[in-house]
Amino acid sequence: MTGPVLGDDGLVRPSWASVDPLLREYYDTEWGMPVRDEQELYERISLEAFQAGLSWVTILRKRPAFRAAFADFHPDTVANFTEQDVERLLGDAGIVRNRAKIRATITNANATVALRAEGGLVDFVWSFQPDSTPEPRSLDQIPTSSPESIALSKALRKKGFAFVGPTTMHALMEAIGMIDTHLVDSHRRGSSGVWPR
Repeated sequence: MTGPVLGDDGLVRPSWASVDPLLREYYDTEWGMPVRDEQELYERISLEAFQAGLSWVTILRKRPAFRAAFADFHPDTVANFTEQDVERLLGDAGIVRNRAKIRATITNANATVALRAEGGLVDFVWSFQPDSTPEPRSLDQIPTSSPESIALSKALRKKGFAFVGPTTMHALMEAIGMIDTHLVDSHRRGSSGVWPR
């Protein structure tokens, strides 16, 4: 099913957010809302990287464990993680135990700290906001990348970030409200305040 789904509460959502209670709560309260705080944005970039190849609900279920494992995604703290920390994290069954993604999270913490000298992660990421946003009526009308997500991916890589491919960055842009890919009929369309309904 790719079109909007009418929930038992009378609200319209996409099919991916209409069944699982955790996804529904995430969709209704968090997804697509602007993130303009460095620590929160670093967390989102980290979780999007861990999600690559997995379902988002898996990441949401593990989010409390991720926060515990990565010091609430405090960039300065994670930037100082050592090889001992990598091994500790590889032994943590509560998170996704992928060495490359764990290392990328540490790498990206260092890159986040370094980017402060140029105005910071938030301004850098939001500078790639496009002039318009999609207006999808079904899930198959939502792109998985865009010229802006490709440009953001390249720019972040130049700044030392890892696991920030164009598709991952497009998902980030959706999640933090840089673009509004809520279905046109969804009760959340336009709720970010970034784009008109």
